[in-house]
Amino acid sequence: MKQYRIAGREPGYYPMGMTKTAGGIHFSVAAQGVELRLLFFLENDKEPVCTFLFPEKEKRGEVFSVTILGDDFTGISYCYEIDGKRFSDPYGRAFTHKDNWGNLEETAVIPKSPVRFDSFEWGEEKRPLIPYENSVIYRIHVRGFTMHSSSGTTYKGTFRAIEDKIPYLKELGITSVELMPVYEFQEVILPETVYGNPYGVDKPTGKLNYWGYTSGYYFAPKASYASGDQKDPVLELKSLVKALHKEGMELITELYFTGKESPSFVLDAVRFWAEEFHLDGIHLVGYPPLDLTGRDPYLKGLKLWADSWGDIPQKGPKYLAEYNDSFQMDMRRVLKGDEEQMKNLVFQTRNNPSDRGMIHFMANTNGFTMMDMVSYDTKHNEANGEFNQDGNLYNYSWNCGKEGPTRKKKVVELRRKQLRNAFLLLLLSQGTPLIMAGDEFGNTQSGNNNAYCQDNDISWLNWNLLKTNRDLFEFVKAVIAFRKAHPVFRRREEAKNMDYLACGFPDVSYHGVKPWYPEYENFRRQLGILYWGDYARKPDGTADNHFYVAYNMHWEPHTFDLPNLPKNHQWHVVFHTDKMEENGRYEEGNEPVVEGKSFPIPPRTIVVFMGKAD
Repeated sequence: MKQYRIAGREPGYYPMGMTKTAGGIHFSVAAQGVELRLLFFLENDKEPVCTFLFPEKEKRGEVFSVTILGDDFTGISYCYEIDGKRFSDPYGRAFTHKDNWGNLEETAVIPKSPVRFDSFEWGEEKRPLIPYENSVIYRIHVRGFTMHSSSGTTYKGTFRAIEDKIPYLKELGITSVELMPVYEFQEVILPETVYGNPYGVDKPTGKLNYWGYTSGYYFAPKASYASGDQKDPVLELKSLVKALHKEGMELITELYFTGKESPSFVLDAVRFWAEEFHLDGIHLVGYPPLDLTGRDPYLKGLKLWADSWGDIPQKGPKYLAEYNDSFQMDMRRVLKGDEEQMKNLVFQTRNNPSDRGMIHFMANTNGFTMMDMVSYDTKHNEANGEFNQDGNLYNYSWNCGKEGPTRKKKVVELRRKQLRNAFLLLLLSQGTPLIMAGDEFGNTQSGNNNAYCQDNDISWLNWNLLKTNRDLFEFVKAVIAFRKAHPVFRRREEAKNMDYLACGFPDVSYHGVKPWYPEYENFRRQLGILYWGDYARKPDGTADNHFYVAYNMHWEPHTFDLPNLPKNHQWHVVFHTDKMEENGRYEEGNEPVVEGKSFPIPPRTIVVFMGKAD
């Protein structure tokens, strides 16, 4: 029989949770009540093998502390009991009865935390520290990314399966991966109050919280996202981080807070994930104390994303970034040709403050995928069981003439062109682009814009579409490579629309169908943007090329007169989204030369011109 005893009080404060000490383990937890007990369990036992009463003299405020001495804690798990009611450690690093995703039976058990301290060999691993202007983000749901039978991975729906897909991400051109919540959240949806349960655990409703936007155990990665029999999510997540860093790629995770957590708890959680898992950033969603986290000196330099950071000052390299749907809402309206959008096009292509990053996307978890954005006029959420009353009413989508799937050639071609337009709107804008997983090969959710409870083919990526829509994938890959090759489209600070180099041209300028005469009337749907290459330098120190991007989002053709280039330079067409046979682009070195000073642009088409010397 293993022997344990309570140690005498030691001076000082311990971190919350479980801390290894000389000869034993210290436990600290905040709780409201009179008598708090620490319960030790052996594997699969329902009743504790040992019980320890927290000494009243070691209580500080609402924080109870105790040190348990012993030589062998192998096979021991623990939880707490306050005035007769059991609860799990909010700071627990792992939990029992969490191995199986969506297991209804596990909701009736109070999860316990194993008493163990695992080590991990990080080796020479280090954070890539990729600046925002050089980043291309890819947003993933751990389970849905590889759960489909077509994913080609062995351990589907796990951290390890994402690691298997790193070569794919590198081929696409991704620099940074964002994971939806991976802490130990309760995916089985429970009602708020059910009385009569001896452990206070509510009865399941039958739905799953697939996304994970709920409270949970914030210091433990999700066990059901780990593979194999051992189910070690800590090891697998750290291995994923290490593998990404080895390839020069970043990992950022979301943490969702309800607003009921104490600010100190939130700060502890953010610091923990950054330090323990060597993450490159944290995306704070829900209701976190942003002012506290944004100003925390320990987190300076770590990428922190939130809806808005207010007036928190930043000095040095950008690390705070705003992550909201303003770009998506404006640019979708540009894409579909709504009235009065040219000023929004100017603002969103240029929006890139000097003191913070801007995360831009055309689609995200909440709303239509990019393929559904061009395939549906209205949401189709009937499968959620809420009579299609849930989900955002404002999708700013257009089905291109037919609701849902179709074989009509003209509709299919128009949708493909609109997707090419959408990716150019995203990837040729300043700021940091984000692509939702699967959008690069036409992933669809069949019109469901709120698939929060859909753990099935609606949400899982169908990798067969990568073959079906290979042309779209190749186009997106080409535009990402183009963005990386030309720094005029990814400047560190916002363009000034001024000739501050005295080179005869401003860094960026705006035009209508006639050069230097932009037209912003409410009925205008066409705009030209001139990027002057002298204001952006390539890695070898040479100036970038000059570029002119002509946007005709009207359903009528328009002829653009092109701005003049320096002597011995000519405009060449790089992208032309109306060219179906060329898949909207021309290979480097084979870009056609523009003959004359004007260029006809078909309806709903974006053309990118590059100035090259003769």
